[in-house]
Amino acid sequence: MTLEEIHGQEPVPESSDSSSSSSSSSSTSSGRMQGAGKALHELLGSAQRRGCLTAGVYESAKLMNVDPDNVAFCILAADEEDEGDIALQIHFTLIQAFCCENDIDIVRVSDIQKLAKIVGASEESGEPRDLHCILIMNPNEDAWKDPALEKLNLFCEESRNINDWVPTITLPE
Repeated sequence: MTLEEIHGQEPVPESSDSSSSSSSSSSTSSGRMQGAGKALHELLGSAQRRGCLTAGVYESAKLMNVDPDNVAFCILAADEEDEGDIALQIHFTLIQAFCCENDIDIVRVSDIQKLAKIVGASEESGEPRDLHCILIMNPNEDAWKDPALEKLNLFCEESRNINDWVPTITLPE
């Protein structure tokens, strides 16, 4: 039995404005990635509006250490030039291990410029934002019922089932 058979033909539910559905595996994989990219874009926007977004490697690490149960989702972002930054890669490895240990879904994004367009390149004080790690927090005690977060949780679960523990998502243009 395959994942598609368990969860239906579309591994990640598409938003209602999307009508593309295909049975070929490459189209399904592409649709799955596009659906995850759209969901991540929606999640980042709604989390920022709700004040549930924390940006920065050090800020995220401090927050995860103090209140890991309140972290709903983690995004690691790096451009090609960041791939050679050993200190950043060590931080990523530690954050990934922490997320796996605490059952926090985590994804990678390879385009910090797109992230900056979504969440803003600088803070209110005018300081440039560190977008290498972004955490989405639960706004209250109850689980956050955001459809985009649910889509991403399903995407991460399906990725883990095929041994892709930290899947890479491409953000839409």
